[in-house]
Amino acid sequence: MPFEELITEHKRREAAALAMGGPAKLAGRAESGALNARERVDLLFDAGTFTETGRYGTSNLPEVRDSTPTDGKVTGFGAIEGRPAGVVSYDFTVKGASSSQTSNKKMQHIKDVGAERGMPVVYFCESTGVRMPDIMGGVGMGGMNDKTRFLRRRESPWASAVFGYAFGSAAWHAVAADFAVIRKGAVMAVSSPGLVSMATGQTVDRETLGGWKLHSQVTGFADAVADTDDEAVEAVRRFLSYLPSHRDEPPPVTGVPAGSGARVGELLGLLPESQSQVYDVKKVIDAIVDEGSMFELKARYARNAVTTLARLDGHSVGIVASNPLSKGGAVDADACDKITSFLVLCDSYNIPLVFLVDQPGFLVGVEAERQKIAGKVVNWMNALSLVTVPKVTVLMRKSYGQAFVNMGAANTADTVAAWWTASISFMDPRSAVRVVHGITPDEDPERYDRLLQNMSRDNTAYDLASVYGAADVIDPRETRAYLLDNLGIYQKRRTEGVGEHLLSNWPTSY
Repeated sequence: MPFEELITEHKRREAAALAMGGPAKLAGRAESGALNARERVDLLFDAGTFTETGRYGTSNLPEVRDSTPTDGKVTGFGAIEGRPAGVVSYDFTVKGASSSQTSNKKMQHIKDVGAERGMPVVYFCESTGVRMPDIMGGVGMGGMNDKTRFLRRRESPWASAVFGYAFGSAAWHAVAADFAVIRKGAVMAVSSPGLVSMATGQTVDRETLGGWKLHSQVTGFADAVADTDDEAVEAVRRFLSYLPSHRDEPPPVTGVPAGSGARVGELLGLLPESQSQVYDVKKVIDAIVDEGSMFELKARYARNAVTTLARLDGHSVGIVASNPLSKGGAVDADACDKITSFLVLCDSYNIPLVFLVDQPGFLVGVEAERQKIAGKVVNWMNALSLVTVPKVTVLMRKSYGQAFVNMGAANTADTVAAWWTASISFMDPRSAVRVVHGITPDEDPERYDRLLQNMSRDNTAYDLASVYGAADVIDPRETRAYLLDNLGIYQKRRTEGVGEHLLSNWPTSY
């Protein structure tokens, strides 16, 4: 064939691949306010850095090759704030971004390169699931090679954004990721509402089945929620800014914003003098860390615990904090899952951990047992024992019972400091009086007060420090300086801040 004809044919095929599902479908997406697969990639990467791979892939079935440009997945590599990353962007305009053998090979390649070359992989998830008839029958099923398709060893970060419908592998990539953001209006589930209705005989509402409220408030699969596609992509970029490109290097260090640390003097005003009064621990965190650096994960899920990435003097840290504003800071089964997941993330990517503690213990009762609280407490303890990044604990107010251990005390962290407001014991002294002596304040006020005073003895920060249960007692306003000093002391210098990654094979969801 003459060169001119080859050039013409190449241009035709290139145009067909770039046209995706065609002008009508692309226009429909634009009218709905949703970005297409290539627009999302352009937002993700620094301008001019995207290199596509697999542009000319199509379905392996001859009869649909012309209608499956890129086989429904835009894949390749680019740079995010100058650092290389891979991307899989599901193209819903091509047969609902359904998956078949070619697109699965493309996705596997991106995943493998990310692990082998040390770069994050981003999944833009929007799909109707597997493509039929490509996968039907023994021939279709026998051609699958899924041995390591969703294996997570956390060699490099994965981040996912869920748009529109996300079924099948789009859901798998979301729940297997280190970070998942869901756009409002999206639906993530194992199968579509229609298929679920056929299987169960019940009419299922899409939002109830897998909407953003379910996954941000009930399942905890969504680490963040976005109003628009643009916000979701920006959330992915921001998340990755706290993490190293791979697990064998420390996280990047940024400049320290002006005003960082200037608000630590406000801490006494944020903290009520009465132990029974609640407050929002997020305001405490915000005053301690670098200005504007808080990036909270799972903010709508298990609100009694806060898990947030942040920066101290430009360095990434992970903060686990009790929040008395919800359930008095008591720890329930969902909070156990949330915190355990966060420990795995931080330890896998060399992010030091800070525990800010004000909790009255674990929630007890029939419902707690049905939610398997005992097993979740043990999972958390096991994860904490395997963490090899620096851990610094600050006891702010209450720290009672087994949660005293789980929240980084009892020698489970590298060092512990206590504010002079801290109260430490096996149980809330008021509950202990009722358990041991069986009386309430109303029954015998004088005796109750005497017994309460007895149960409250030796529970101050200084009592804990006297037996070296705390290395120091500090003024709350000294917290930022204390953290900076001690995170520096316990950093792994011989490995340049890189941990042992003993949690890298921890299950991806709960």
